[in-house]
Amino acid sequence: MAGHSKWSKVKRFKGAIDARRGQIFSKLSKEISIAAKSGGGDPDGNPRLRSAILAARAASMPNDNIERAIKRGTGEGNEAQHFEEIIYEGYAPGGVALIVEAATDNKNRTAAEVRSIFAKNHGNLAGSGSVSYMFHRKGQIVVPKASIEEDKLLELVLETGAEELTNDEDVYLVITAPDQLYAVAEALKNAGVTTESQKFTFIPDTTITVADESVAQQVLHLCDALEDDDDVQNVYSNLEILEQEKLPA
Repeated sequence: MAGHSKWSKVKRFKGAIDARRGQIFSKLSKEISIAAKSGGGDPDGNPRLRSAILAARAASMPNDNIERAIKRGTGEGNEAQHFEEIIYEGYAPGGVALIVEAATDNKNRTAAEVRSIFAKNHGNLAGSGSVSYMFHRKGQIVVPKASIEEDKLLELVLETGAEELTNDEDVYLVITAPDQLYAVAEALKNAGVTTESQKFTFIPDTTITVADESVAQQVLHLCDALEDDDDVQNVYSNLEILEQEKLPA
């Protein structure tokens, strides 16, 4: 997943993400609806909605689906549907901290499902504030390494007011303050920089290294189960994992 949570590295370790197209569309649709509800249905005046639409188009979501999602958020006609953003906190095996972002139209249903997933996968759902203090909310912009030299991007990052530039295999991660995400992304775009995505993320202050393969697999299974839930939008962790070839046999 995102940034310093090491989730991107973990996903590469365990293989390609095999998400169903319908599930991807569902999650993108909810983000569009929430963005439209919070900031209006005009993407020109709503940076979050504009970003969500770009992500949907990158995933080949049909325009009709995008328009319906916007109408659900703004409450137009028969498409009105109100989603609420909720954050859950908990622990995976090995003391790994998890933050789970959900979007739901039924808080009771979602809470029960998330709690069940934690319980069935050797984790524990915890109370609000139990792990969030270990993370900071940030903006994250993903830039393909093949599209620009690092020195040039670093110069632009400093000019736009971003906080940090890091490397993550074949992409650069531009980290911003939450309220600067869309301004920095727009500035990079105007400078001709190609970006893959832009979104909010949670970055942990410190990470926990999991060297035991069986424990690492339990953490992965829990996070996969959470991500497979229709109401879950994102999963973040403070997991650090050894590369596959370094794990004990």
